[in-house]
This record gives sequence, structure tokens and C-alpha cells, in this order.
Amino acid sequence: MRLFGSVMMEAADISRVPAGGALAVDRDVFSRYITDKIKSDPLVTVINGEVTEINPDEYTIIATGPLTSEGLAENIGQLTGGDSLYFYDAAAPIVTAESINQEKVFRAARYNRGTADYINCPMTREEYEAFYNELVNAETAPLKSFENQKVFEGCMPVEVMAKRVFETLTFGPLKTVGLVNPKTGKDDAYAVVQLRQDNKEATLYNLVGFQTNLKWGEQRRVFSMIPGLENAEFARYGVMHRNTYINSPKLLNQYYQMQKYPKVFFAGQITGVEGYVESASSGILVGLNMARLIEGQAMLEPDMRTAIGALPLYISNGGITKLQPMNSNFGIIEGLDERIRNKAERYNKIAIRALNIIQKQIKES
Repeated sequence: MRLFGSVMMEAADISRVPAGGALAVDRDVFSRYITDKIKSDPLVTVINGEVTEINPDEYTIIATGPLTSEGLAENIGQLTGGDSLYFYDAAAPIVTAESINQEKVFRAARYNRGTADYINCPMTREEYEAFYNELVNAETAPLKSFENQKVFEGCMPVEVMAKRVFETLTFGPLKTVGLVNPKTGKDDAYAVVQLRQDNKEATLYNLVGFQTNLKWGEQRRVFSMIPGLENAEFARYGVMHRNTYINSPKLLNQYYQMQKYPKVFFAGQITGVEGYVESASSGILVGLNMARLIEGQAMLEPDMRTAIGALPLYISNGGITKLQPMNSNFGIIEGLDERIRNKAERYNKIAIRALNIIQKQIKES
């Protein structure tokens, strides 16, 4: 994406906050940078208003995101013949840094990789068991009675995940592997809740992996049982919302372009790609190919050997009968011709190959 000159990655680098090996951003700085970039571009005209109707005979990119307004969603449904799907997505709560009890937590990076950017809240088995029992029995916010609760695995509400098996969380967001408490020199915690910096000023911290649909009062009650968060001040509670996406295997080709209406492209999470980076990557290909279409040029072909190309090839695969939102992962990228047992070495070679392919595409275009 950086090779393509992605504005999103440019904004991410400027608004980046410490998060170990992860790329996390200050959302206010991030969004403000992109907004200013768009408004200051002489080739862009910003029109503030709600669009509720799409003309399929006009060149159009639909990138409305998961919270598409009711009016536009209805029109998209007409455009797609009612072939739309949905799942529920959830966000994690955020607490203020000053309300965290520093005597009970420690800073560390998992496996000592990078700097100690995460605040870790260790739990004994007894503490975890008490927390677990309250979590799985806590009251959740009601969903509409006619909707089934379909949740995306990558954003599974913590209470839903916990109900699978008692130890599920200890192998997921609360796993202790690779975390040594510098105060004791031991890694003997039964479970560890991690907090990640959420803004540039380091005044807010996100509960990693704690996406939730618990009622707000229940979030305060249950999450305050986590050691170090007894008096936590919640700057934002976790929320759950419906994400709408279209049935791309039936509707789109490999360019994110509608098969029935070639002048209409979809981009972002509404296509069935899942994740911020994935959504932004779809926008790059859509923008490039819309320009090529208008100028009468051949489309930039997505390549299965790259992450940016494997996503549209996956979500537009007509052989998929039940589309589930898809993150970028090595499982959808074409493997190597040679067999390499070491996973890190294999993935590194795949990444280098992908970068070379992208560089060649950019040079030839």
C-alpha cells in the first residue's frame, strides 16, 4: 500500500501510537489528517449531504462502510437484487490511563519483541474464575428480535468467546505466553489482560480483545474485576453494531466492479473484506481501475501472489456459496513453488515475492 502511495498509510504513520509490532493510530489525528488531505485537494469537490440513490449509468464508487444509512442501504439492495448479508461487529472499551492502578500492572512486550508498549493486568486462577463467572452471566444489550446474532470471528465479543469453554480466553486475548512480569521475574499468571495505548497523548488505553455487547453498567461492573482496573474510568464503553456487506461472489468481479453495472464499483468493508487495512487496500485498486476504465485503459489485474490482489480474487470467487468477511492472511495467497518448512522463512519469501510483483505492476502502469 505504501508503494502505491496510500494516503491511509501516510496518515497512519503520522498518527501512529506505540503498540509493539502492531500498527495502531490515534483515531482523531488519523481522521483529521485524511479529512484535511481530501478538502485541500484541488481536484476533489466535497459535497456534504446524504446520498440515497445510485444511478448505475454513472461512474460511481460505493464505499459507505458498515454503517450505511437506511435509505442508501435500501437502494443498494435494489441495485444488488437484495443480495446483501450482514454480521455483527463489536468494539472494545477504553479506559483513562490515570485510573489504572499501576501497583497491580506491569509493562511488557510479548516475547520481549520491541518496546514494552502494553500494560498487562495479571490474574491468578481464582481471580480469573471469579471474572469468568461474572462475564458469562452478565446481561447483554438486546438485538432486534428478527435478527440472528451472526458474529465475525475476528471481532468476537469477549462474552461470546468465553462461553465456548472455560479456558478459551486464556488461549486467546488473555493468554500469558511470552509475558514475564518484571516485578517478579516470573510468568506465573493464569491469565493476562492487555491494554494498548489508544491516543498520542497516552491518556487513553484500549482493552485488547475485549470487544463486547454487554450493557454499559455490566461492563463497568465486570471489567472492574480485572486487577488494576478496580477504579477504572471508562472513556468509552464497548459497543456492538450491525455490519452490512454485499454478496460479492454473485455481484462483483475481481476488480470490485459490479458484473451487471460496469460503471459501479464497491470498496471497503461493504464488499466483504474485513479490517481497516484491507478496506483501504480495496480502495487503492478501485480508484486505479475506475480511472483506467474512464480513460479506456486495461484494468490493473489483481495477483493471487499478493495480499492486495488475493482479497478481491477471494471475495469475488463464484465458487463461494456462503461468503464470510475475510481478513488478509497467508491462507488466501498463492503459495511458493518450493517447500519451506520454517513458517517465518516461508512467509518472508512470500512477502518479498509480493513486493517485487507490486513494484513491477507500478512500473508497468
